[in-house]
Amino acid sequence: MKRLRKKSVEFLIRSSHLLRAPLIVKYTALSLFADRFLPSLTTLINERNQIGSWLLRSVEESNLQLFALISIWISSKIHDSRALSVKCLKSLGDEFINDQHFTTKDFVEAEVVFLQVLNFEIGTSNVAFVFLEELFIQFKGVAKVGELVSFEACMDVMDLLYEKEETSLLFSSPCSLAASILVTSYVVTVPKQQWEFPVLPWVKFVTSYKEEDIGEKVKDILMHVFEPHS
Repeated sequence: MKRLRKKSVEFLIRSSHLLRAPLIVKYTALSLFADRFLPSLTTLINERNQIGSWLLRSVEESNLQLFALISIWISSKIHDSRALSVKCLKSLGDEFINDQHFTTKDFVEAEVVFLQVLNFEIGTSNVAFVFLEELFIQFKGVAKVGELVSFEACMDVMDLLYEKEETSLLFSSPCSLAASILVTSYVVTVPKQQWEFPVLPWVKFVTSYKEEDIGEKVKDILMHVFEPHS
């Protein structure tokens, strides 16, 4: 399951780029799919509590790829004024899902199943990207060195954490994840001789997280994401 999870998350990230989905759509989809759908699906399988759909009778790579596209579709409906059409999602699936051909009807059924697995709870208040974007804007507003911190680096770190399943293993809340990613990007992208701004005390001030807790999480990110053996 771990290998399938990694491949399906990578597929979601790649599909979001190919569909030119806004970042909020991409990261809401990742939150719905990786943080909520996959853990709930594992629980359903372990408890033999299947939702009577052929899409859940076995966990195949193609099925998880379909559900990854469904998470993007739902996220687009939440955030986009003109949501992605099932036609464009099906077209992408036809091109990149190799082991199964899914019809438009399958996409509609998969959306219902996806929502059932989530108990129809699709709130987006706990998306780490939202917290990270707010922190990044605040940081640039109070620190000149904030101009040197790359938002693209923040996104790269978040993508890698999702791919490696570290978002759930290392972090108890999306806000702590966002704070840790911002500090990590500061460490990685700002030249060491310009580390003058007290970034950890500032993060503590705006989030109430302890400096040592964020510092430990940053070390974990650097170890799990950037170490060659990770």
